[in-house]
Amino acid sequence: MKAVIFGANGQDGYYLIELLKQQNTETIGVSRSGNFLRTDITDYAQVSQLIRDLQPDFIFHLAANSTTRHEAIFENHQTIATGTLNILEAVRDFSPQTKVFISGSGLQFVNNDRPIKETDAFEARDAYAVSRIQSVFAARYFRNKFGIKAYVGYLYNHDSPLRSERHITKKISEAAKRIAQGSNEKLAIGDISTVKEWSFAEDIVRGIYTLINQENIYEANIGSGIGYSIGDWLNECFGYFDLDWKDHVVLKNNFKADYKMLVSDPAVIHSLGWETSTSLKQLAQMMLS
Repeated sequence: MKAVIFGANGQDGYYLIELLKQQNTETIGVSRSGNFLRTDITDYAQVSQLIRDLQPDFIFHLAANSTTRHEAIFENHQTIATGTLNILEAVRDFSPQTKVFISGSGLQFVNNDRPIKETDAFEARDAYAVSRIQSVFAARYFRNKFGIKAYVGYLYNHDSPLRSERHITKKISEAAKRIAQGSNEKLAIGDISTVKEWSFAEDIVRGIYTLINQENIYEANIGSGIGYSIGDWLNECFGYFDLDWKDHVVLKNNFKADYKMLVSDPAVIHSLGWETSTSLKQLAQMMLS
């Protein structure tokens, strides 16, 4: 078996590579950074040449700049939307037996502060969602028109020690470690009542692998379905060092979150036998130790 991973240098790429090794699958990682193959996902000629030469059993499209900032609209369009079209068209032309996984996001759905289902309507609420929505419709088109086995997994907040500090979980865990070591800093945070899923990235990658290794369901939320507030994460991280976060955190006045809750309904992926196995406390301990 052979797999190509676009966006292999991120946390999901890392855990996916490790999982595929366990499955005795030859893996070719593609990324703009790290010790990976340099193939420009926005260039059809390069993508098609790679797929034609390798004839992979699986392709995983994980490449993205995971930000909702409008300033990233062209980058995300090229990487996520155009990248998806390049992969799917190359598979159609040169390797139609290949199974393709496309990353989706809970952020592309209408959010009414309740668990999100795969059947809920999309909403182009930011630049990131626009690209994700385009990718899903491309996957559906190639699946329905040409029979390409194109899967979409809608991902929610998931983390690991590999996260950067621009993610709130890592920002908090790193601050808690520094404060425990004697730092006098104050951590500024917005609305700590905001509820998200914080699953372990390795669990989520197992969900991706579960989805692509069957042929009855082609779109599914891959998330725990369990919501925790930012306050819960503060308690876990500062409590690990027997600290009270209230002594070290400054809440931003007049901060308005984009949503109050971002949580999945994982019933579909659960029907395939997958669920998360790492608790919030276990994830915090990983990121703090």
